[in-house]
Amino acid sequence: MSAAPAPPTRNVMSIDVEDWFCVYNLSRVIRFADWDKYESRVERNTVRLLDLFGRHQVEATFFVLGWVAERFPDLVREIERRGHEIASHGYSHRLLTLMTPEEFRVDLQRSLEVLARTASQEIHGFRAPSFSLTSKTLWAVDTLKQHGIRYDSSVFPVAFHPEYGMVEADLRPHYLGDDLVELPMGVAEVLGHRVPCSGGGYFRLYPYALTRRLMRLCNAQGRAVMFYLHPWELDPGQPRVRGLSWSTRFRHYNNLAKTEERLERLLEDFPFTSVRQLLAEHPSAAT
Repeated sequence: MSAAPAPPTRNVMSIDVEDWFCVYNLSRVIRFADWDKYESRVERNTVRLLDLFGRHQVEATFFVLGWVAERFPDLVREIERRGHEIASHGYSHRLLTLMTPEEFRVDLQRSLEVLARTASQEIHGFRAPSFSLTSKTLWAVDTLKQHGIRYDSSVFPVAFHPEYGMVEADLRPHYLGDDLVELPMGVAEVLGHRVPCSGGGYFRLYPYALTRRLMRLCNAQGRAVMFYLHPWELDPGQPRVRGLSWSTRFRHYNNLAKTEERLERLLEDFPFTSVRQLLAEHPSAAT
């Protein structure tokens, strides 16, 4: 009798919970100090994601920005009530590359304090804004461990991006330091090149068929894909900001009207889970 086929690889679905004006690409024209002046759309857009995940019975990890959690505590509670994992995305969405170690410590601690007031679960995960954990900011690893963080998902193992990337990083889950698990963003290897297939802007800019092909390649190689989106990426009605470069406008606004339909297809084509489920089922996932 032949063995039963192995179950398909379960990928990880993650959401960076931030509002449309929190994005680093817009920070040159929208200051952190002015965020409260802008129309918030994060609640309605996050609920759309929650409804979509509910229909597909997907548990996800929500990396929540502390600034958002502080202003919308009921949103954090709703995410948790619907059975999802809560993790930290920092407080102010400042990149690690733009902070001193002490500034990062204060920012992380503030974020964790806000999440402790709004969520009942312990916070075990962290994602740096704009994947800014790089070879130059590895000093942040000790700070994460000192604050009880058990896993990070900030490393993008590519070389071409001007703001992030750690090309020498392993594509599989691995350890940073002695015991901090790193779950890098999804990257496929194609003819010796590393090609992102992790969601976000790549999901909107690629044809859907390319995303699907790259993810299937990762899964065929035995690697789960760490996938991510932002709530604002489902919102073509968000305000348009003036004063942006052509490339910034393109990266931020292109194909917003197609994201939700593509995400629906993705959830039909691939199984997904949260980080906590992945680590519970595969406690030795990190090499």
